[in-house]
Amino acid sequence: MCGICGYYSFYQNISSENILEMNQAIQHRGPDDEGFWICKNGFGKSFSGEDSTSGIKRQFPILGEEMSDLALGFRRLSIVDLSEKGHQPMLSDDEQIIITFNGEIYNFKKLREELEILGYSFKSTSDTEVLIKAYQEWGIEMLIKLDGMFALCITDLIRKKLVLARDRVGMKPLFYHQGEHGLVWASEIKAIVKHEFVRAEINWNGVYTNFLFQTTLAPETCFQHIFSLEPGAFMTVDLNDRTFTTEKFWSLPLKVNESITEEEAIKKVDTLLSKSISEQLYADVPVTVMMSGGIDSTLIASKSKPFNEDITAYTISYQFSEEEVKNASLAAKHFELIHHVEKVSDKEILEQLKENIQHFEEPYSSLEVLMNAAKYAHENGCKVVLSGNGADELFGGYSHTLKLNRWLMMKNFNFISPLIVTKGKFSGRVKNYFSQNCMFDFFRQSQTGMRPAEAKHIFRPEIYKGITTNLCRYHLSESNNYSGYFEYDMKYSLSSHHVFRDDLSAMKYGVEFRYPYLSNSLIDYVASLPENIRFTGKQNKPLLRKTAKKYLPEEILNMPKRGFSFPLHHYLKNEQSVRDFASENLERLKKRNFFNPDVIDEWWYNLKDDYDFVKIWQLVTFELWYQKYFEK
Repeated sequence: MCGICGYYSFYQNISSENILEMNQAIQHRGPDDEGFWICKNGFGKSFSGEDSTSGIKRQFPILGEEMSDLALGFRRLSIVDLSEKGHQPMLSDDEQIIITFNGEIYNFKKLREELEILGYSFKSTSDTEVLIKAYQEWGIEMLIKLDGMFALCITDLIRKKLVLARDRVGMKPLFYHQGEHGLVWASEIKAIVKHEFVRAEINWNGVYTNFLFQTTLAPETCFQHIFSLEPGAFMTVDLNDRTFTTEKFWSLPLKVNESITEEEAIKKVDTLLSKSISEQLYADVPVTVMMSGGIDSTLIASKSKPFNEDITAYTISYQFSEEEVKNASLAAKHFELIHHVEKVSDKEILEQLKENIQHFEEPYSSLEVLMNAAKYAHENGCKVVLSGNGADELFGGYSHTLKLNRWLMMKNFNFISPLIVTKGKFSGRVKNYFSQNCMFDFFRQSQTGMRPAEAKHIFRPEIYKGITTNLCRYHLSESNNYSGYFEYDMKYSLSSHHVFRDDLSAMKYGVEFRYPYLSNSLIDYVASLPENIRFTGKQNKPLLRKTAKKYLPEEILNMPKRGFSFPLHHYLKNEQSVRDFASENLERLKKRNFFNPDVIDEWWYNLKDDYDFVKIWQLVTFELWYQKYFEK
């Protein structure tokens, strides 16, 4: 787990100050080591950095002022093979293949065995070296063999090409800027905007989708000309003619096997989850489990114990989380787990509020509890945390999923939407409900961001007219069943939202979150199951509940679904310091002439339900995002 960055200048050699500043911007992702590889006119050289280990500094000179057309930067968080043999950028034996890689490949031992049979030898025990040899043997086809989370860059001096790739469901982020002067890429946008080729500008199309979905839909970001490489995709750059091609190496939907029975599915999911957990427990540093008290993370903790007798678990406690903490403690006692409860006070939340929000690279709609979860792991010496994230998307865990069958029936009456001419909040909701014409619309509604009509009113007319409000480019297969909804949950709710937030939250403190529910084999198997096994329309996560039944206490199995987040509405209602904080930033925002100040005031003075608080917080966090990335 690390951070990567780099650039390719099309027409001129540029200063290495660019890569130095980019790498420094993501120092938090890899405090254990750093490295560089600089190439000029086809000839490359490795360098250490000020934060490199003493051994690496003895091997390579410290990078100073160098001119180059291609540069790679790397920040290391040592997880597997803690020796300097795992240092990056890593070069092939002939120094013609150079890789920077962020993530973990869980099946790297199996791939290594295959490669050893084919005659390859290895100097380290790292998964990075396996990637280099795998690329030498299989080329870009190696991507379909990888089970894990990754964002990587491969420079191939033999074939004169550069490859950027991202894992199947986007657990690791990878952003890029493609302009007339060259290509710039990094694990975080913070690094990209440090480059001389890049000028930070607002992408209103990205802001629009962010307001509607509570996150920006890939490949867009909220920055003009900065994109997110889509999950399961790779980009190839020809270093001779500077042409770009982007292709998918994996995507949903997968073929359904209608012959599988529910009993077979329960046993298979149990087996595959055990296998995934056993692989993801592998590390040369301490591993812990983050338990929220619900089914997903508690099942991970219970199934981890047979593979690691000393596994520990921890729970973040905050106001109104008493029931979750109680259940987590009950489960820990049941499974004889060492369990720690870390209480986060309101004061701590408020002290870190601005810094945590600005760490995200787009407006955000909640108070991020995962920051505190990562901070706790870091302070207690745990670099690796197993998380239950991904289970809700994979197994149909969100409450709005249960509304799907009703919507499929009711959308036959959408013709009444234009007939609703009355004004008011209730009429707006009804009109919005009957304007959901496709699965994409239903998914958008489930994300509880702004409604399209509200977004239209909040933007200044001159800005709104420049926004591409037709979002058909984000549509997927549009199957009118649960499988159609599943595609949107996996691509946008998971990849663009939850694991993206996880990565930024964890890596702020140099911590790696891992997701046993998101192994290749488990995703492939669950996606191939008949719909009646995966989705009943009456209960969320029916298959996972039946799988967990033999492991978990009844109290946890029957616990209602709750999100793992601080109660935003409570703080905005009752904490005067938070109200003052929001009010001050809204006043600043009104002066920028991006949004309609009268609508901002109307929303601010009429906060009633949870949805109202989300809308106003999106505006507050837009202002904080703007301050961080656009004010000099």
